[in-house]
Amino acid sequence: MDTDSISPPRAEARDELLWPQLQALIAVARLGSFTKAAQRLGLSKAAVSQRISDLERHLDQQLVQRTTRSVRLSEAGLRLVEQAEPGLALLTRSLSEAREAAGAPRGLLRVTAPVALGRQHVAPALPAFFERYPELRIELDLSDRLVPLAQEGFDLAIRHTSAPPETHVAFKLCGSRALLTASPAYLDRAGMPQHPAELARHRCLPYLRPGPAQWFFERRADESARPAAQEPQRIRVPVQGLLRASNSEVLRDGALSGLGVALLPDFSVGDAVREGRLVEVLPGWRAVGFFGDAIYAIHPWSGHTPQGVRLLVDHLKGAMGGGF
Repeated sequence: MDTDSISPPRAEARDELLWPQLQALIAVARLGSFTKAAQRLGLSKAAVSQRISDLERHLDQQLVQRTTRSVRLSEAGLRLVEQAEPGLALLTRSLSEAREAAGAPRGLLRVTAPVALGRQHVAPALPAFFERYPELRIELDLSDRLVPLAQEGFDLAIRHTSAPPETHVAFKLCGSRALLTASPAYLDRAGMPQHPAELARHRCLPYLRPGPAQWFFERRADESARPAAQEPQRIRVPVQGLLRASNSEVLRDGALSGLGVALLPDFSVGDAVREGRLVEVLPGWRAVGFFGDAIYAIHPWSGHTPQGVRLLVDHLKGAMGGGF
C-alpha cells in the first residue's frame, strides 16, 4: 500500500470526541468559576482546566480569559457556548431519559434549603427516601442565603415564599403561615395582647433583618362579607425586645424560655403550639409581608426534569403535604 497516498485525518474528524471539553466550558461559563465547575462535574479543578485547554488547542483560539480574580469567556468562547449548549442539553436529556428507562434511579442531587426548615423537615424526610432509592445521593446545603441555583450548581432549592421565580420550575409542597406566639409564663406575667398596637409595649423577638423591626397585621374577616373593592384593615407595629436573631429556631427557643412574643413560621412552632408550650397570640389578626405562604421546591428551568429531582419532590410532597 502506498502510504504517501493516505491523507492525515482532518481536525474535524475528532470533533465528536470533544463533548466533555464543551461540557467543561459551558459549566465554567454558567458558574463563573473553575472551582464551582469542577464541583458540578465531579472533577478536579486541574481536570476542568485541562479540558478547556484541550478545546482551545483544538480550535486554535482562546476561549477563556483567566486572571487571578476572575474568569471571563472571550467573544469566541461566548459564541461557542451559545451555539453548543442547546445541543449538549438535548444530548444530556436524551441520555438521562434512556438511563431512567433502563433501571433504578441513580446519581447525585445537590439541594439547598433554609437552615431551620432543612433541619426540622427536609433532613428528617431523607432516610425514608434513601431506603426507597438507595442509588441516589444527596448533598444538602443549609443556608438562609438565596443562592442562584444554576450558577452554584444546585438541582433543587426548597424555598419559603409566596412568589416562586417565573424563570424556574416550581413545585408547591404545602401551604405555610406565620404564627404570633408566646409562652404561657410570659403571658401570665405581661398579659395577653388584645390588639396589634399593644405589641409596642411588649417584649418581642424580631427576626434580624436590615432596618427597624416592625410587624404588619391584617384583621381576619369573613371574605364573603367584605365588599370586593374593600381592602382589609392593615396596621404597622414597631417592635423591640431583648433578642433579635436570624434563625427561627433561636427565636422559638427564646419564646419558649419566656423572653417575649415571637412571630415565626408554622414549621418552627407548630408542634410547640399543639403541645401547649407556646400560645397563639392575636388569632384574629394575620401577620403579612414577612414570611411566605407556601413551601416550594424550585428547579432550574429546563425542558426535562431529571428523574431524581422528580422523585425527591414527590417524596417531600408526601412528607410535608399535610402542612405543619
